[in-house]
Amino acid sequence: MKSMKKGQGIATVIALVAILALLGWYAVTIIQSTLKGEGENIKLGLDLAGGVSITYGVVGDVTPTQEQMDDTIYKLQQRIENDLGDENKTTEASVYQVGGNRITVEIPGVKDANALLEQLGTPGSLYFIAHTDSEGNTNYSYDSSIGNYKLDVDLDTLIENGSVVCTGTDVSSSNATYQQDQSTGAQQAIVELTLNDTGANAFAEATQKAVDAGNDTIGIYYDGAFVSVPKVNSVISNGKCVIEGMEDYEAAEKLASYIRIGGLDIELEELQSEVVGAQLGSDALSTSFVAAGIGLAIVVVFLIIMYLVPGVAASLALLLYTSLILAILYLFEITLTLPGIAGIILSIGMAVDANVIIFARIKEELEAGRALRGAIDTGFKKALSAILDGNITTLIAAAVLGAIGTGTVKGFAVTLAIGVLLSMFTALVITRLIINAFYALGAKDAKLYARIKENKESKILDFVEKRKFFFLGSLAVIAAGFIAMGVHAAGGTKALNYSLEFLGGTSTTVTFDKEYSIPEIEETIVPVVSKITGDNDIQTQKVDNGNTIIFKTRTLKLEEREALNTALNENFGVEEDSITSENISSMIGSEMRHQSLIAVVVAAIFMLLYIWIRFKDLRFASSAIIALIHDVLVVLALYAIARISVGSAFIACMLTVIGYSVNDTIVIFDRIRENLHGVTKQDEENLRKCADESITQTLSRSLSTSFTTAATVLMLLIIGVASIKEFALPLLCGVIVGTYSSICIATELWYVMKIKIKAKKAAK
Repeated sequence: MKSMKKGQGIATVIALVAILALLGWYAVTIIQSTLKGEGENIKLGLDLAGGVSITYGVVGDVTPTQEQMDDTIYKLQQRIENDLGDENKTTEASVYQVGGNRITVEIPGVKDANALLEQLGTPGSLYFIAHTDSEGNTNYSYDSSIGNYKLDVDLDTLIENGSVVCTGTDVSSSNATYQQDQSTGAQQAIVELTLNDTGANAFAEATQKAVDAGNDTIGIYYDGAFVSVPKVNSVISNGKCVIEGMEDYEAAEKLASYIRIGGLDIELEELQSEVVGAQLGSDALSTSFVAAGIGLAIVVVFLIIMYLVPGVAASLALLLYTSLILAILYLFEITLTLPGIAGIILSIGMAVDANVIIFARIKEELEAGRALRGAIDTGFKKALSAILDGNITTLIAAAVLGAIGTGTVKGFAVTLAIGVLLSMFTALVITRLIINAFYALGAKDAKLYARIKENKESKILDFVEKRKFFFLGSLAVIAAGFIAMGVHAAGGTKALNYSLEFLGGTSTTVTFDKEYSIPEIEETIVPVVSKITGDNDIQTQKVDNGNTIIFKTRTLKLEEREALNTALNENFGVEEDSITSENISSMIGSEMRHQSLIAVVVAAIFMLLYIWIRFKDLRFASSAIIALIHDVLVVLALYAIARISVGSAFIACMLTVIGYSVNDTIVIFDRIRENLHGVTKQDEENLRKCADESITQTLSRSLSTSFTTAATVLMLLIIGVASIKEFALPLLCGVIVGTYSSICIATELWYVMKIKIKAKKAAK
């Protein structure tokens, strides 16, 4: 990059400070508004805003048409709009199709989630109702106070006295179209109806009576309200008719859809539901922001102490990076979830990585005697390949999560991908711009950029020689995990502590007003839960150092969940907004297990291919993949031994560990590839020295990145809510294990493959 002049440096710093101040103020405003739930707030998921989510599936082996699915989605949207009301919600609801035969409804911020869940579970029906009964009494009349017709008698009576002409199930088709007005010649919007044989016969009789009565009406009644009350102009005997008087085509299409959805021949059943108390969501949000703030502060202090002027530049870039993430979330209306916050906090730690790689390169150039200006330029240039390769592998993991994952896992993938892309931009562009500005302002002493060792040869640490100890230690930990799984399985429990997302059932998370011991839970609380649910096989999980307890039971119906909430309130004073319940069918659980395996395998395959292509050596790729499998198995051992709940966050955790591990490994491999160019005779001794030298040269970078990433995740573990602590602990383990495997496993595996495969070739 061309050197700046002093004036340009001053202008750059002033512009940067102004932009950072503006974006910082904007970010703080967004955070404050989000915490208060008003104004410019980030779109929140259910786990942060509280609310209800329910997934419906089509009953039986029916394969619905796309029109049926679209109409059902519209039906649910209309029910939500009618049932919620502005006073009952704080955020917009969403209804969307999942796969070919499922529909998910998500409504954050509702005040009475259980009541709404009950309302959504009642399907709407459509009826064609004659204006008068057989004795001439009116069945409905116009009410000016509501601006619509209303029933004068109850619906059951209308069905009994024969005033219900037919129902929505008698409608074969309903479509909006145009017809030409006979008097004016203009095109007018209408609704065309076709009835089945039963409906056609009933309609012929009803329309005959309406015509005899002087063009009387037949009202169309859907979901508790009249959607149209058309006059009958002639007898309809062939089962085909039109509804005129539409104000425009949109109104005709809306009425046609009402009629279609009132006669849907697909039945829905609840597959999965979740109710999150508003207080729990609020606590999760506030503690997560606090964890992010503390983690960010630790990273900034660490960077400045360790890397001096470049550390200041990186800290400013990191603050800009954090502000940009918040702005992007708000401006693009990206839904933020608890795993999403974890993705942001993790990406804050990983954002340091690119800067650390650059600073290590600059230090090496200075120690080699290069002038400061040249050292800066060369440092950025040499660090580029490692930064790109490492971040692309993490993006591969995020892409797999986004493509295969659902719900909160997908949210994690989105925020992680945004974080990775922004981290590359801030490190390669913003950090470099700031360093050049500082240089132009007079910071030209090399001592301000690195603690340089003069006339001291760095000691090369001997890692490869100790590879057998590393391999045996890792095998022992992995074996302990499998033994723990075997013991649990033999004891009648599952090998892993599968959550409901993998097994199906109901999970109720309750925050009490005091902390209960394990014996107290079993003696006083479990009997209350068992009495309501009728389930004697209740699993309990107590969150460490907190008042939160998780109860896992058989699948509970809505009324049973409501009864449990009431019992907890009456016996222990627990408020409903401190209770979260999740209901998942066994079918969903089976799919989750299958999905997890596919996600890990697909990610590993794509990473293998990428590394193979980039390094042009299958031994690099193979050793990296074996190392990441090692990391997955070690983290899996933690899940087995500590009985950590295995749920949707498990997928995100494992793929994050994979991405992080490969990222770290590639930095070392990149250095090995560079150092190999100077090795004229690639025998066993020289290859060992090359591997040890490469690990030693990148060791400070590996440890620094591990520390900053671990520090941010640790904050989640210390002050986060129960649901995110379960995610943070294995993630922290994954960060540590990923660093260990990069230093002590992956490179040693490459060395073994290199000498063994080479030896075989020589023997031939």
